Amino acid sequence: MTLTLTVSDEVRALAPGFTHVAVEASGLVNGPSTEATSALLDDAARRLAVRLDGRAPHEDPHMAAWRETYTAFGSKPSRTRNSAEALAKRALSDAGLPRINVLVDVYNAISVAHLIPVGGEDTDRIKGGMRLVRAVGDEEFVTVAGGEQTVEHPDAGEVVWRDDAGVTCRRWNWRQGPRTRLTEESVSGVFLLESLAPMPVADVARAGAELAELLEKFSPGARIHVHAPE
Repeated sequence: MTLTLTVSDEVRALAPGFTHVAVEASGLVNGPSTEATSALLDDAARRLAVRLDGRAPHEDPHMAAWRETYTAFGSKPSRTRNSAEALAKRALSDAGLPRINVLVDVYNAISVAHLIPVGGEDTDRIKGGMRLVRAVGDEEFVTVAGGEQTVEHPDAGEVVWRDDAGVTCRRWNWRQGPRTRLTEESVSGVFLLESLAPMPVADVARAGAELAELLEKFSPGARIHVHAPE
């Protein structure tokens, strides 16, 4: 892996059933959402409805496991939902899923269809390696509030993704910072699929393979590597 990804022992102890699959890609072509990515999101919403079969997203066993884990590190899961649950609620609402850009639409579709948190980072904007750690509380998370850039600090003990420059995503996979997000100019990215028991590791691997296929479809000729689940 060109980009190093590490999970701290403290996080492993907090969630021993945690697994992630990383999909690295270069030579990507991004741009505004298209009819094809919009159709992909609509199809993902239909797949989600079949998967849930009338249940609310938080009643799914995988989402319930994320709620338990969020509670374990001090977050209120009904207020700060993991990214998959938050997207699922939007997918089932009248408003539907947002259309962001091609790459974000693709990984959001995988997240919704498989009900698994998926994130995408621009590897050209990451400083050093990425680490999943429990925060001390003095780390910087640069975000935007009210249209202006602001700096937040995670709670002590909160699980965060970070690089050498600071926090890239708060509360595990709740809110990504704008510094490393995929924009229409992005050409390289790393996509993280994150799961907890009881989701089978094979299911996470299948979702990663489907994501890789879609990246190849929307960026023909891109160099894509799916890493084994860890």
